[in-house]
Amino acid sequence: MASGQVGCTVDDGVATVVLDNPAKRNAMTTDMWTAIPPLLDSLAVDPGVRVVVVTGAGDVFSAGADISTLTGLVPGVPSPAAVAEDALAAFGKPVVAAIRGWCVGGGCQVSVACDLRIAEEGARFGITPAKIGVVYPAATTARLVDLVGPSTAKFLLYTGDFIGAERALRVGLIDELVPVGALDARVAELARTLVSRSQLTQYAAKDLISAATTERQTRWEEAGRAELAEGVAAFTERREPKFPWRP
Repeated sequence: MASGQVGCTVDDGVATVVLDNPAKRNAMTTDMWTAIPPLLDSLAVDPGVRVVVVTGAGDVFSAGADISTLTGLVPGVPSPAAVAEDALAAFGKPVVAAIRGWCVGGGCQVSVACDLRIAEEGARFGITPAKIGVVYPAATTARLVDLVGPSTAKFLLYTGDFIGAERALRVGLIDELVPVGALDARVAELARTLVSRSQLTQYAAKDLISAATTERQTRWEEAGRAELAEGVAAFTERREPKFPWRP
């Protein structure tokens, strides 16, 4: 466990990915970053997985990136962290970050690359490259700006200061804040909702939100005809829909 690990369990359509490095408050090591892309590849092709939840072991999401992972990087070659982030951001199925405790540095990189972020009261957030002289990658910075806007992104990057969960909610760094002890139940409820919805809508929304183009719009509209027919039929017949589209 010296290098940490990324665990995964699957239950009722939901894959729970656990950042697990308790000796360093779940700090992200090279081994952990490297484990994420192939894990996501396997979950992407598993028809039994509809939603992914990313969380930290124990009472911390992730207290950062292990400093040892920041040395020896080759200019022009994406770091393991950047590759893992890109894999999370590009993953077609919904990804929810369930955050309690510290979500700092590399932990924030993981959460920002997810689609949705639910946090427990008392969580603390920080993006800390300025404290050690790291230049945030362009894609990482762009995702942060898309989420919180340029002014808040500058504040977080310039200062490296920590902010509380209430402020994180206010600026858009998280989507929802729940009382202490309610995180697991709320995330499970949200996951069940996502599992019940149209995969086509979710895939198309993620694709179009990331980069809207006329070509993509047409492709998803064509794919959506059968999905829409089933949704309308189920609504009319007052039954749960059985959406036909699969990735």
